[in-house]
Amino acid sequence: MSVRRAVSALVAALVLAGCAAGTPAGPAASRTHSGAPAAPVPSPSAGRAAPATPHGTLLVADFGGDTVTFVDPDPGHDRHTLGSVEVGTAPYGLVVDDEGLAWVATAEGVAVVDTAKRTRLARIPYRTRTGPVTTGEYRGGGMGIALAPDGRHVYVGVHVPGRDGVLEIVDTTTREVTGTVPVGRRPFDVDVSPDGAEVYATGHDSFDVTAVDPATRGTRRFEVAPYGTEGGLGSWLKPHYAVVRPADGKLLLPFEGERLVVLDPRTGRSTVEPMTADTHQHGATLTPDGTLLVVGTGPILSEDRGPSLTIRTPGGAERVVPLDGPHEDVAVSADGRTAYVTEGFTRDGYGNGITVVDLTGAKRPFEVVAGARPLGIAVL
Repeated sequence: MSVRRAVSALVAALVLAGCAAGTPAGPAASRTHSGAPAAPVPSPSAGRAAPATPHGTLLVADFGGDTVTFVDPDPGHDRHTLGSVEVGTAPYGLVVDDEGLAWVATAEGVAVVDTAKRTRLARIPYRTRTGPVTTGEYRGGGMGIALAPDGRHVYVGVHVPGRDGVLEIVDTTTREVTGTVPVGRRPFDVDVSPDGAEVYATGHDSFDVTAVDPATRGTRRFEVAPYGTEGGLGSWLKPHYAVVRPADGKLLLPFEGERLVVLDPRTGRSTVEPMTADTHQHGATLTPDGTLLVVGTGPILSEDRGPSLTIRTPGGAERVVPLDGPHEDVAVSADGRTAYVTEGFTRDGYGNGITVVDLTGAKRPFEVVAGARPLGIAVL
């Protein structure tokens, strides 16, 4: 712990760029104002027939571009990219509903993509003003995104450079923003309780989770800082992604491959369980049987271990699979046997592909080259 605190303090003192800081490392190209009205824009492929999208296809958000890409993960196929659809600048998170519509958080608004026809149906502008549309790790606009259990609303965490973020509530029928709620800074992730009664925004730069009642717009904030907050914006030891455990509604937030914070949003109380990967961690998801998957991005100014995927059983037993290079987010196949880990990463060192991991351990991980710095991912 003392080494991590020392690293955190050093980073804060030097005001380093990257995941630790809260301001861009350099200028980025300005395009338009994300708060400006924008009519729905059809995909360039609109009007042209597209082949059917096979079951099990991956959909990734191309943070290094302005598209989502459809990916065939079958290692026996020569070509893995099935096609791409323009959605908006620097897409981050995405979620797919039961009708096959993908909702994509971009710097410009929430794009709606028909995954069967591979065409964009709309782009919903944010109500929140986030400044000029830019690219890169600290660009303003949508980050984490989640779907209500009944499919009637999408919740997107909007990063507003220099101040607290906002949770925007989108009506999926009218495709309009119907409400905004203040949350923590840089909402990396958004999750929903199993009954849909609360939405949870993980504030990366504010060391917290904000619980939002979407009906009343009421909020409660919980500090989540197992290493403390002394590094402020310069700290690496912040929350990134969370998952909601269906069995009890508690949030699981991994830290540094060392600690798993289990937060009870009903009481605000949390406990800490040990982890074993010993690496900076980002994306997380649950398999159908409750196994927790956590992406390790690699060491950050320390002697930590390299990138990995942690496979943690509901009982707490862990197996750590080494990965080649930094990764960001993870999705799992419907049968729970295969994990797909995006190589985009929010910092430098990212790749343009997806690592496929056999969760049974019977096969070695392999890479599928596809996408442009892919971050968010879903299995269709």
